[in-house]
Amino acid sequence: MTEHSCTRCDQYSDHGPCAKKVPIFISLSDKEILKITRMISHKQFKKGQALIHEGERSDKLFIINKGQVKRSKFTVNGKEQILDIMTCGEFFGELNLFNAEEVNNFTAYAIEDTEICMLTKDDIDRIMAAHPDIAIKLLKEVTKRLAHTENLAQNLATKDPEVRIAQMILEFCQKFGVNEKDGVLIQLPITREEIASYVGVTRETISRKLSKFEDLALISILGNKQILVKDQSSLEEYTK
Repeated sequence: MTEHSCTRCDQYSDHGPCAKKVPIFISLSDKEILKITRMISHKQFKKGQALIHEGERSDKLFIINKGQVKRSKFTVNGKEQILDIMTCGEFFGELNLFNAEEVNNFTAYAIEDTEICMLTKDDIDRIMAAHPDIAIKLLKEVTKRLAHTENLAQNLATKDPEVRIAQMILEFCQKFGVNEKDGVLIQLPITREEIASYVGVTRETISRKLSKFEDLALISILGNKQILVKDQSSLEEYTK
């Protein structure tokens, strides 16, 4: 892991300053974005490296400038439960900005080589004081994350595995999909075993249900790392 100033964040990414990618900062001017950029520190993590562990305290907002991150917890039986997969422009650690005594209730891992930009709680406090609308946007993001966690828990407890897998494919379409002539091509961000952990089924169930969706011409499986989604509307019917 390496760390350096993020004053010239655009030299570490093909997409410009990381603050400019974050939805809560989108209304700010270039001058204001530059001020925030000067507050940011920058770290690089190798694939598989933990960014932060469950139970740790942190006073930082983590912004994904490049790469992908999974957030997960371990059950009492020692089984990993993936909470979500995050990509460029997304952020986490927002709960710690409102309560310094809060400990992380998840562990975050780099799925691939990843660049992270970080703002401390003191910096965020200054930004929110100057731009109160950002505090409102942060609270909305906290609400969305809580709703996502509640939905995940409900889905794992009550919904059919086939429904959960269809929901996951649709989620990955939105976050990782690229429109192609024959459908939406997904470069899978995690392994089959991790996908099983995400939707709460066995790896064998994942393989069996994906094969069923392929037989129904809803998807095409292209090796272990790609899925071509050919019929999103029919997959959506599974989730209703």
